[in-house]
Formats: sequence, C-alpha cells, structure tokens
Amino acid sequence: LLFPVSNLCGKCRPRDTDLLQPSLNFLYWSLHQTTPCSQQRAVAVLLSNVSLLELLQKVLECTWLWSPSSRPAYLSSEDALLCSGWLLVASLLLYQHRYNTEVHQTLSVDLTEVLNAVIFRNKKPILLLVSIMQFLRAVLRQNFSSSLLVIVGQNTAPSATQPQPSSLQDTALHPLAMQQVFSLVVSLQNLLVHKDLLLSQAVVACLETLVEYLYVKNQDAALHVASQPWHRFLLFTLLSGGQKSFLQPEVLRLMTLFVRYQSSNIISQKEISQIVQEAAEANLAELPEATSCALHLFLCQV
Repeated sequence: LLFPVSNLCGKCRPRDTDLLQPSLNFLYWSLHQTTPCSQQRAVAVLLSNVSLLELLQKVLECTWLWSPSSRPAYLSSEDALLCSGWLLVASLLLYQHRYNTEVHQTLSVDLTEVLNAVIFRNKKPILLLVSIMQFLRAVLRQNFSSSLLVIVGQNTAPSATQPQPSSLQDTALHPLAMQQVFSLVVSLQNLLVHKDLLLSQAVVACLETLVEYLYVKNQDAALHVASQPWHRFLLFTLLSGGQKSFLQPEVLRLMTLFVRYQSSNIISQKEISQIVQEAAEANLAELPEATSCALHLFLCQV
C-alpha cells in the first residue's frame, strides 16, 4: 500500500486537503507501527519517491504562506494537513538517520521561520505547535546535519558582507544564535504555563533536547540556560494547585533536567526530598504511565 498511497500524494497539490491529510497520516503510521525489519524498507520506499518529497516541501512552505487570520478556533483541514506534514517529515528525518537511507531529494526549511513559529506562536493551534516542535527536536538531535534536510535562514550562510557572529557562543552554536536560544526558552516556558497536557509533554521534550544540543556545542551556554532564575518561578507556577503536584510528569521531567545540569538555584535538596516523600506516600501501581516513567528517570538521575 505504501507505493500507491505515496504515488497518489505526489500527484496532489497542498490544497487537496481531504485526500492528502489521511494519506499522510497513513504514511506516518506505516512508519511507526510496522515491524523493525519492515521499517527500513518503508523508509526507503518513501525517500525514493521524489514527487512525494516535493509535495512535502510545498506543504511545509504553506505553514508560512497560509494566513493565520483565516484560521478558526478549531483545527481546520489546512492546519490538520500541516500537522501531518511536519510529523511525517520529523519521522523521515529520524529513520533516515537511523538506517542511513539513501536520499534522492532533499527538503529545504527556513530555520528562522521554524523558530519564530514557536517563539511568536501567531495564532497557531496547539497541535500544529506540537508538530513543529517534533520537527525541531529531530533536527536538534541530528545537530542540523541531516542529509535529507537543507537548513536555510539568516544564520546559516555567513558571507564576507554579513556581520560576524556577535560572540564566540554564536559561533559554537551555529546555525543557532544565543539570542534565538533565549527567545525560544522563554517561549517554551510561557507555553508550559498553559498546562495543556499534550503541549506540556512536547514543550518539556523540546527543552530537554535543546539543552542537550547546547551542552554538546558549548557547556557554558547549556549550564547558563539551565540555571536561569525564571525556571524557578515557572516551577512555582506549575505547582500552584492540587495535592501530589510534584508528581505531575512535566514537573518531574523538568526537575530531572535541572538535577542533570546541576541547577542548584532552581531545584534544592528540599524539593528533591518532597518529591521522594510524595512518591513514598503514593500508590505507585495507580500512577499513570507517563508519571511512572518520569519518576523513574528522576530517581535514576538523583
């Protein structure tokens, strides 16, 4: 089925949302739900289809072309298509890297546009933000060096006529600039305050990947970002209601991040003791799976 569905997608235009959106979803789930031995073949089938990749390129570009003012409060068919496109591309990046699959057609993405989509949000639905963050995580994990992807943007092509990076940090973090990193971190913190479960999971995962990327590129920059005092205010906001609030999965994952990077000004021994105490008093068998996994990672990190 991958052959006819991927060929069908390649013959469509981005405006053919009724046909494209379920088709892209089928391709996405075919990648994720198949057996490991079939997964490599599925990736090869999709990456060898040049017309499909050209269609995906057009779908991603529609993210910046379609007017946000025309978006209704609910998830429109156009936005649903964009979500499917970004998630499929993020998956292709992941599996192409895993299996070192041959690439017949590259995709081009403007890094500045991707970052601005998260930083400024601009009326984008939560599900679309989550999908773009999944893509951002994929490129961060690959250090912006995927053979499937060409990154363009104001920081990606320095020339003699352009100003030099403002600091050694910008050079080390290329193609990111430190100012972009700070803007992104503040925006992720603001999105966490919404306390939407799906959004919170995506935001914390993106923050984890970002700090990991920074740590590889420049340890001082990573530790500086992880120890920002605003993080502590964010934790107080997330803990502002409900009993056993330390056992929220997004709070536990944030705590794990701060322990990992030794941000003692953000999380103290007192908070660590409170988490352990709440875990000791909880019925672990009744905890949701996401909470159990997050608690396990936190205790291992401690």
